[in-house]
Amino acid sequence: MAPWRKTEKERSGVAIYNFKGAGESQLPLQIGDVVHILESCEDWYKGYIARHKGFEGIFPKSFIHIKEVTVEKKRNTENIVPAEIPLVQEVTTTLWEWESIWKQLYVANKKEQFQQVQSMMYDLMEWRSQLLSGTLPKDELKELKQKVTSKIDYGNKILELDLIVRDEDGNILDPDKTSVISLFHAHEEATDKITERIKEEMSKDQPDYGTYSRISSSPTYSLYVFVRNFVCRIGEDAELFMSLYDPQKHTIISENYLVRWGSKGFPKEIDMLNNLKVVFTDLGNKDLNRDKVYLICQIVRVGRMDLKDSNTKKCTQGLRRPFGVAVMDITDTIKGKAESDEEKQHFIPFHPVMAENDSLHSLLGKVTASKGDSGGQGLWVTMKMLVGDMSQIRKDYPHLVDRTTVVARKLGFPEIIMPGDIRNDIYVTLTMGDFDKYNKTTQRNVEVIMCVCDEEGKVIPNAICLGAGDKPVSEYRSVLYYQVKQPRWMETLKVAVPIEDMQRIHLRFMFRHRSSQESKDKGEKNFAMAYVKLMKEDGTTLQDGSHELIVLKGDSKKMEDAGAYLTLPSCRQHVENKGLTLSRSASSVGGLSVSTRDAFSISTLVCSTKLTQNVGLLGLLKWRMKPELLQENLEKLKIVDGEEVVKFLQDTLDALFNIMMEHSHSDEYDILVFDALETNDGSEDLFGYFHTGICVQIHCSVKNIIFTVSTCSVSI
Repeated sequence: MAPWRKTEKERSGVAIYNFKGAGESQLPLQIGDVVHILESCEDWYKGYIARHKGFEGIFPKSFIHIKEVTVEKKRNTENIVPAEIPLVQEVTTTLWEWESIWKQLYVANKKEQFQQVQSMMYDLMEWRSQLLSGTLPKDELKELKQKVTSKIDYGNKILELDLIVRDEDGNILDPDKTSVISLFHAHEEATDKITERIKEEMSKDQPDYGTYSRISSSPTYSLYVFVRNFVCRIGEDAELFMSLYDPQKHTIISENYLVRWGSKGFPKEIDMLNNLKVVFTDLGNKDLNRDKVYLICQIVRVGRMDLKDSNTKKCTQGLRRPFGVAVMDITDTIKGKAESDEEKQHFIPFHPVMAENDSLHSLLGKVTASKGDSGGQGLWVTMKMLVGDMSQIRKDYPHLVDRTTVVARKLGFPEIIMPGDIRNDIYVTLTMGDFDKYNKTTQRNVEVIMCVCDEEGKVIPNAICLGAGDKPVSEYRSVLYYQVKQPRWMETLKVAVPIEDMQRIHLRFMFRHRSSQESKDKGEKNFAMAYVKLMKEDGTTLQDGSHELIVLKGDSKKMEDAGAYLTLPSCRQHVENKGLTLSRSASSVGGLSVSTRDAFSISTLVCSTKLTQNVGLLGLLKWRMKPELLQENLEKLKIVDGEEVVKFLQDTLDALFNIMMEHSHSDEYDILVFDALETNDGSEDLFGYFHTGICVQIHCSVKNIIFTVSTCSVSI
């Protein structure tokens, strides 16, 4: 056996497993025990537990996590000090002390006190991990230290432990360096603070379990979901699209969280195993007050046209086919009426597509209205409601939400727009189509191929996102419905491009018939196309809502020629508003013509803090481009919807203040600017949209108005 050697760097560690010890020489350990290491030999350490210096023994190296320490030498002795901030050490010591009391309370069946101590210990453990992370800004670190010391002092008081006296920064006072009078005053002050805290706790009305009454002032909520497993007999790769769904309005209310699942029953990216976590954020009181909220999962199979086709070598591969849905009613969890525990697993049953012409969206309506036998197939998830925006929940729940946790935003703005929340997301939903079979004997299997193109028809790379957690792609291919004349896709994608490129891009949709046999499928070409520009000529973005696009037919190469199709109309609404009619002969340019026998619809939603759909607001934001229209644009601002103004509040205020500063030599625009600030949408004060805490000072004189506005969040 190798000789024992004195350790130099490995001086202290923490037990990460229980170790019973087989003989007198072996030191029994429990998880969390801090050990001081004296010597090492191959796979073993020799040392003692920090709290029991009199008992030495050996223990396995693999059971110990080494901690950084500093060694203080005084005369002939060495003192090992953990290389942590003193407050972290204090929290660790406090948890050790409270843990023994916590066990005693359980044995004595004192349920209320047991739960109270457990809650305090959980808080300290969360805050300790934040202190150790070293990522907090200076002001947040100071605030956290105050919370930690306050919790420790409060807990020690109610557990009848010794009172700790501190200085103004929360550091423990050294009795050898502090006068008796100073210690007495510090004791008095600490006692008064803790007594006041206990009175506040006792005066609070105790809410029912799960309610949000104690945090009702928070405007933002999030739902944390951890996908534990997916059990389904598919035999091919699959895509799982998870989202929040309102069954009353038949609408999806969040971005999709996309999980790519392999044919062998594991995630396609094996590194994601046991790490499929998502936070559905931006939820507000309006969402909590919905009659029903479901967590849904739409399952798309990726492979052959028909699973029953055994000759896989001749089959077309990579086709996206509808497979089924999984649905769970989470209304009580969202509202806080049911248990919200991140450790409790929930089973969401799977419901397969029963008929070829059944769309996933129509299946959702059927499943939410009835329950069937899933045969043990479905999703296993854990979930928990979190309070606060992303920055808050990352701080409050670091054990749940870390850098790898995916964020799925709401389809729309949160009720409170926080400062610095810059967003430029455009959501496009393929709704439905109606395609004639023309010379074919059977109905077409229509696949929609969408991409984002510039004015020359070149594809913008990586501009489309299928779902949160997935890498952006340059091209999207829709789900394929077999021989359906009127496919109803209801597939939502996110288009994300730089704001400066918005003016020159458009969405292009190609329609292709897909054959189940690879030999035939290779010969298929695009039989039609459609397009739509995301920005109008006046500089505003495409209006939210449904758009019926004009389907164009012609040579497949001409369909990729932007110079040909961009000269033709794109939306039926645009043509009808101009009083025109569509005809094949009148709308034919460069080998492309309008198809009057085919139809295709999409819907769009713009969530941007930089792009507006209102001409009047755009005119004000870009007032320098047409200064002669400044008076007219200021008048228009008074009738712009308040919610639209709030999205661009910082830019709007900047524009108004710049107008005043650049025209300070006259009072021509003073009253108009003041009226624009004071009255909005005929009823609301612009300042009325500021969140509580804003500081606004208005000084008026005949020829001058001065505004001082602090940074704030705004409510819509």
